[in-house]
Amino acid sequence: WDNADFSRGVGTTFYQEFLTLNTAKPPFVRDVEEKVRRYLRSSYSAAWTLKITWEKAPAYAARTDTRRTITYQAILTTDGFRSYVLMLYQAGGMQWDYTRLAATNVLIGYT
Repeated sequence: WDNADFSRGVGTTFYQEFLTLNTAKPPFVRDVEEKVRRYLRSSYSAAWTLKITWEKAPAYAARTDTRRTITYQAILTTDGFRSYVLMLYQAGGMQWDYTRLAATNVLIGYT
């Protein structure tokens, strides 16, 4: 992940928390559970899930270019014993001009 820069008033960050222990699970949480089960081939039932969205985020430093933005999400989820993170990126991939970023070895995802 590189640094997003919201100092110019472009883009926003928001989150939604899902407490699902002993409650009916909304479709979003059921979808997260299904992805964890499918990717890890294990049983999984979420007790808590957090969705964080960075919408139209410009790269740091925004003073150089606020037109090329990216929308991405991190979904954190746990059953109380195991925890997972799903990282989702907008269709079309990275929109930031990676040649202007401080780090030049840019990857989408994590290592």
